[in-house]
Amino acid sequence: MPKCNRLVDAGRRQFLRGGAMAAAGAVAATVAPSGAAKAASRARVDYPSNRLANVKDLRTNEPIDIAYPDGDSPGVLIKLGEKVPGGAGPAGDIVAYSIMCPHKGFPLAYDASDRTLNCPGHYSRFDAEKEGQQIWGHANQSLPMFELRVDDKGDIFAEGVDELIYGRTRNVLQG
Repeated sequence: MPKCNRLVDAGRRQFLRGGAMAAAGAVAATVAPSGAAKAASRARVDYPSNRLANVKDLRTNEPIDIAYPDGDSPGVLIKLGEKVPGGAGPAGDIVAYSIMCPHKGFPLAYDASDRTLNCPGHYSRFDAEKEGQQIWGHANQSLPMFELRVDDKGDIFAEGVDELIYGRTRNVLQG
């Protein structure tokens, strides 16, 4: 019998050691650099560069309707007025997102009071100041954010998307 108890004890020790290693891995993943975490969680897809507007066309917290990467993909371009992660332009405050909810494709509406994009279908909400991060609702991914570039004349170009656009089985141009 003593031999059996030792095996049980060894099993418990092995179990606890494995639990400690899993906890250490979770802590390491939590404190990883945000850029590495973002790169691992999002798959950027390059599309042809497309001019969306000029910085002079934008007013703070007033969205402009756009389409990117093609006419079947409605989006919104917003100047938020303060630097945000993923923001473009001289102040780092210009962002653009698909406005098709990733859950069921309902058109999203921008709420200037809290800077969110909101779905009327199942009430998913996305934070425009935090790279389209989902903050509520049925969606299972963040909002597709368009990668922007601003040239020396102030023209704003979209050049890629970081999430799957609703209604597409992969991020490729339809046609």
